[in-house]
Amino acid sequence: MDHSLALFAAAALATVASPGPTSLLALNNGARWGVRAALPGIAGAALSDLVLIAAVALGLGALLAATPWALEALRWAGAGFLGWLGLQMMRSAARQLPVAADAGPSPNALASRVLLRSFSVAVSNPKGYLFFLALLPAFIQPQRPAIGQYVNLALTFAAIDATVLLGYATAGALGSARFGHRPGFTQRLDLFSGLALLGMAVTLGLWQVA
Repeated sequence: MDHSLALFAAAALATVASPGPTSLLALNNGARWGVRAALPGIAGAALSDLVLIAAVALGLGALLAATPWALEALRWAGAGFLGWLGLQMMRSAARQLPVAADAGPSPNALASRVLLRSFSVAVSNPKGYLFFLALLPAFIQPQRPAIGQYVNLALTFAAIDATVLLGYATAGALGSARFGHRPGFTQRLDLFSGLALLGMAVTLGLWQVA
């Protein structure tokens, strides 16, 4: 690994290690259903990384940043989706039922739901596009073909993101194994997760591009 890619990997690790919506979902999924069931959500988050970086590589990120109404629309869509997820989890805690679902969803239905939620949360956040738009050009060497460099950066970021999220899911599963037998554990977990997602939705709704 060259120094530039190593520096990018360090920046990626510092970014994805910070708690955010996808890490909260990975933690909740791991605690509620186990690490294996959380894997589709991790894959969804990694896929969103590839989509966002591809958008920047193709110039769509710059176009979005230069189109205020599109950025605003994406911001409110992302905030709305986060708020909806938060309310669903809080309703789950109040009713003591699985998150926004029929009891005992099938493995395929659960996998699809978990993947779609993580992917949608990440890809609808305008901060992701602006972050990659600001970060990636510093690691692109103009004397080399750009596409190959973007591919390397995208795969590196997605791999680090997936590894970190796997850690969050594992922590959730271990916490559930340790404390899951206590009455109300699942309800408190969903209440905490719901409130956190609502807080993130409000923060995104109030966020303004500098």
